[in-house]
Amino acid sequence: MKRLLLLLILFLTVVVVTPILIGEKGYILISIGDSAIETTVITAIITLALCFFALALTFKFFRGGVNFSFKAWNKIAFASRRKALKDFNKGISAYVLGDYKQAEHLLAKSAEGSTFELIAYLVAADAAQKQALKPNTDHYLGLLDKTANTFKDAGLEAVLIKVKLLMGQKNYPLARTVIDEHHKHIGHDARLLKLEIELSIVEKRFDYVIKQLNTAQKQKSISSDTITLWQQQAFYGAFNDQIKQHDSTALIEYWQQLPKKTRQSETVVITYCQVLAENQINEPLAKILLPIIKKGNAVSLLKAIRTLPITHDNNLMAAAQKHLHSEPSNALWLSLVAHFAAASQQWQLAEKAFNSLVSLEEKSYDKIDLLIFSQVLEQQGQLDKANQALRKIHTLAC
Repeated sequence: MKRLLLLLILFLTVVVVTPILIGEKGYILISIGDSAIETTVITAIITLALCFFALALTFKFFRGGVNFSFKAWNKIAFASRRKALKDFNKGISAYVLGDYKQAEHLLAKSAEGSTFELIAYLVAADAAQKQALKPNTDHYLGLLDKTANTFKDAGLEAVLIKVKLLMGQKNYPLARTVIDEHHKHIGHDARLLKLEIELSIVEKRFDYVIKQLNTAQKQKSISSDTITLWQQQAFYGAFNDQIKQHDSTALIEYWQQLPKKTRQSETVVITYCQVLAENQINEPLAKILLPIIKKGNAVSLLKAIRTLPITHDNNLMAAAQKHLHSEPSNALWLSLVAHFAAASQQWQLAEKAFNSLVSLEEKSYDKIDLLIFSQVLEQQGQLDKANQALRKIHTLAC
């Protein structure tokens, strides 16, 4: 606009000055019908320039007015959506910061007005669940069912969140329904596979979980600790099912039919021994444990044996004592002999072994040793020493 004004002023200056310099004003005669208009060249040019300038100003004002009207209409028409989006962003921020009450309020408020209705309800439901507000969680899950047609657009993540919420609510039948609707993704997504296994354990589908473990072990995103936990839960349930539904003979046959690689897994072996010991199936238990003790090289298995509810077995005790005679300062064999002695209520022998264990220069004992040691001392009326052993457990915890 400034350039236009400068050009106009320069043009008018030239038009006015030029005739003066040459001493000739010049005239223009315009005749229309019976009317005639006579004017100087300078006046005509100035008039035309002013008209042009006025037209330019009118056009600019009109265009600005149109833009202003459109912006005003847009601001009014989409005000609610912008407010909803603002609340949604604040709600997500509150959720990340752990302010679940505020997050639930803002997300529920923004759901209908924003374009993220499904996500808003999902996160609001999770925020309500973290506050232990079951009615609120159920309410949001109910609203999610009404927006089920948007699941395809929201992606598998929305399915995962909903299944977790339903499992948190212990609504296992509905969680199963949702997983089954997306069952084809289990082989391609480790997150859904993880939920499938966890739900199947709750449903006590132990044989199915055992089959799924092979697939789970191939997933790098699933930790070895998680796999181990699932193995313990699945095989413990499967072994117990054999006894409850049949008898100990069926359990032994089930064990023998497992693949050799599975029977060599330390987790599976100790779980099987746990079930045998709990049901006092002593002969098969000794048949598995005796070779392990005699070889003496499976340290993790030998330590795990201490946690088994084994009743007195002379053969197991004798095998452990044989190693101890060769290595009287070996912490592992001292611990194992002490535990076998405690299980058979040989309190003095157990106390002697535990005392030797805790007297070693290196602290080779653990919480399991100290707990059983305190029980041994308590059985002999040595309450002060028993309390000292228990206090050492808290020291180890620190």
